[in-house]
Amino acid sequence: MVEFSLFKRSLAELIGTYVLVFLGTGAVATAVLLLQGQALIPGNEFNVGLDIAAWLAIGLAFGLAITAMIYVFGHISGTHINPAVSIALWATKRLPTKDLIAYMIAQFTGAALASFSVYLIWGARSLATGLGATSMFAGVSYWQAILCEAVATFFLMLAIMGTAVDKRSPHGWAGLIIGLVVAMDIVVIGNITGSSLNPARTFGPYLADFLLGGANLWWQFPIYIVGPVAGALAAAVLYGYISTADAEKAEKATIDSPGAKHV
Repeated sequence: MVEFSLFKRSLAELIGTYVLVFLGTGAVATAVLLLQGQALIPGNEFNVGLDIAAWLAIGLAFGLAITAMIYVFGHISGTHINPAVSIALWATKRLPTKDLIAYMIAQFTGAALASFSVYLIWGARSLATGLGATSMFAGVSYWQAILCEAVATFFLMLAIMGTAVDKRSPHGWAGLIIGLVVAMDIVVIGNITGSSLNPARTFGPYLADFLLGGANLWWQFPIYIVGPVAGALAAAVLYGYISTADAEKAEKATIDSPGAKHV
């Protein structure tokens, strides 16, 4: 197996996260600008001017960006491009601590660079779109938002564990399946929390908005840390339990039992 240095793997994470956030939030900015001025349905606060077709387009933008980056960088860094995924793999002893730190720095940096790029390319008008920032929508409480992000990220992490992490899975399908799960998550919960599933994806627009004079949404940032990390951890642990064959557990128990070394 070809080994890549931590620097190269981190660089792959930075670029992968940049592509994800740029294409995804860029799609949000474009959709909002295209639909700007569309009258809201009277009395329907759930409608923010984006119809289901727009959410589908945004979901596909994020999903296809992830699919592409998995096929481009999966063999180099694993294409986490998400601190919640990296934390879950670290917690289940699949990622060393030094790698976790380097990956997270790269992921947050890539996301921030992407958001500043959106501003530079779309111009000052992009601030009115929040640079594609995620936030709670009307009628959603703080704890509902956390639960929503946790459940959606749980689905994402299950797909990652079952198609990318588990070496017994069919080869070549991880990028497509993971990308589709992200796209479906966005279509379903986009109008609830913005469907981040990823602390870095939320961090980039928040930082750029704040520094460029846009909205200050930092008070919502814990939603997009606690929810995704909790969901990813739950999925990684549960998948590890379910996917461990009973025969394998029995064999390990025999090896670890008192006196086994003396047999």
